[in-house]
Amino acid sequence: QVQLVESGGGFVQAGGSLRLSCLASSATFSRYAMGWFRQAPGKAREFVGAINWMGSFASYADSVKGRFTISRDIAANTVNLQMNNLNPEDTGVYYCAADRALVSAWSTLKSVAYWGQGTQVTVSS
Repeated sequence: QVQLVESGGGFVQAGGSLRLSCLASSATFSRYAMGWFRQAPGKAREFVGAINWMGSFASYADSVKGRFTISRDIAANTVNLQMNNLNPEDTGVYYCAADRALVSAWSTLKSVAYWGQGTQVTVSS
């Protein structure tokens, strides 16, 4: 069974940092772009960032540019999201995702091929 499993969520004060990781259960994902979405309470799920299968190109939502960084370890089947200078607006459930769409198109995706179960990030003011 193909799975994406997130870890690393938690509680942090504004200005702090967290690092999320997503482990893919299969090497199948080595040819997928992977990325992150988030959903705040009462709001729609939104794109955060994505990275291509080679790990050579990443795209980010404007709201996180300069603060969040996506990286990928192909051999380990993992993708990471380093989040710095967090603010309360970053609070939400963060979902790992995998899809064959071009990274440049991820901000417009309505659905993806695979979702993780989500991990909670809470930023206090």
